[in-house]
Amino acid sequence: MSRATTSDSALARGLSNRHIQMIGLGGAIGTGLFLGSAGVMKLAGPSLLLGYAFAGLIAFLIMRQLGEMLVDEPVSGSLSHFSNKYCSGFLGYLAGWNYTAGYILVGMAELTAVGKYVQFWWPEIPTWACAAFFFVLVNGLNLLAVKIYGETEFWFAVIKVTAVLLMIALGAWLLFGPTPPAGAAVSNLWSHGGFVPNGVGGLLLAMPLIMFAFGGLEFIGFTAGEARDPQRTIPSAINKVLHRIGLFYIGALAVLLALTPWDDLVASLSAGGDPYSASPFVKILDLLGIGAAAHVLNLVVLTAALSVYNGVVYCTVRQLHAMAGQGHAPRRLLKLNRNGIPVNALFVTAAVTALAVLLNWVSPNGTLELLMALVVATTIMNWMLTSYTHLKFRRAKQVAGESTSYKSPLFPLSNYLCIVFIGAIMAIMAFIPSMQLSVWLIPLWLMLIYGTYRKYHASKSGALHFE
Repeated sequence: MSRATTSDSALARGLSNRHIQMIGLGGAIGTGLFLGSAGVMKLAGPSLLLGYAFAGLIAFLIMRQLGEMLVDEPVSGSLSHFSNKYCSGFLGYLAGWNYTAGYILVGMAELTAVGKYVQFWWPEIPTWACAAFFFVLVNGLNLLAVKIYGETEFWFAVIKVTAVLLMIALGAWLLFGPTPPAGAAVSNLWSHGGFVPNGVGGLLLAMPLIMFAFGGLEFIGFTAGEARDPQRTIPSAINKVLHRIGLFYIGALAVLLALTPWDDLVASLSAGGDPYSASPFVKILDLLGIGAAAHVLNLVVLTAALSVYNGVVYCTVRQLHAMAGQGHAPRRLLKLNRNGIPVNALFVTAAVTALAVLLNWVSPNGTLELLMALVVATTIMNWMLTSYTHLKFRRAKQVAGESTSYKSPLFPLSNYLCIVFIGAIMAIMAFIPSMQLSVWLIPLWLMLIYGTYRKYHASKSGALHFE
């Protein structure tokens, strides 16, 4: 296996503890919460709280599995590295390219969401124009030093966290204050068709969309190669994931659903035929007549989408750089600019993500739903590979008589639970018309990856020759 060892391809460790903490937090708050929850609400009603709670627990377990490997060996492009080392060359190759494809798709989805947020103020501006503008802006920022990326993401995350906390506080004051708005009551959580209004089937159909919300948690894994003290910062960031999910998803959505009947909110969002026409959080403030707050929150959710897009550009570039070092991508992707940024990897990422502008031009109303389905498909494979690779990692450590300092809880039962959950999500997607295509594409994607792997396979050791 060819590895990058020269100084001109080694990433600088320029991310501090506060950067890592906020990058991990920022990846958990984005379009999946602020916009994707609209589709979840339509399917599951108030029972979406159970869905986010259970999916969040699975996400936390998977992050702990990844975290144990990262603390033992802090590298960028982590899953592809560990799959390559503890499973096989093909699975390392698959993990790397699957992460690359998945994060590019997330970037496309976030750019699409940005266009919808801007249309809250200026509906005449097409989504493709907004996507094009912010595409250029964010990729320009990523050409700068990694410390600047860390600072940018830090302040993006501060804005998001502050906004969600203020929204929860405002909602609680509206609910329990001296003059609650008409229709606002905690009983809205169960009085409009029950807590599970569309039955267990509705909740199950919502689970794939819920998974989309947690796809950014792996951002932490890509910071390991540039973290100053990964053995301390990585566990600290991962351990807080469960609290963040409880507060920012369960807390915020519970307040939202109590402020107005969920079915009224869904009807308002779907009035134009598109359930993702606006953020439910912005819409509820608009319906309650708090126009100024709605405008401020819309600015925040716009910032949130840009934050996640900024993060996926960072992660995709580091993934391509790591794969080039492993021999799983062209070595020219190792090239760094004077700021220490893998510049060729950034250009490749930008070139492919630019398709989002074209998609929004061709199909402005259907693009987000399609991209969300494709993102979930790649997330399924990433999570499955993480749990499986962690099983192989622990067994290799046991054989070698070695121990790890940051152990994943309930091993190996938690691994098997995650794998079963992921298999169930895939089965559910096969019954959802808007997601069936993404399930059918999985075997075709695997065949493509295996075909290119075999094409460039140079020896039984698994080394690849990319020029």
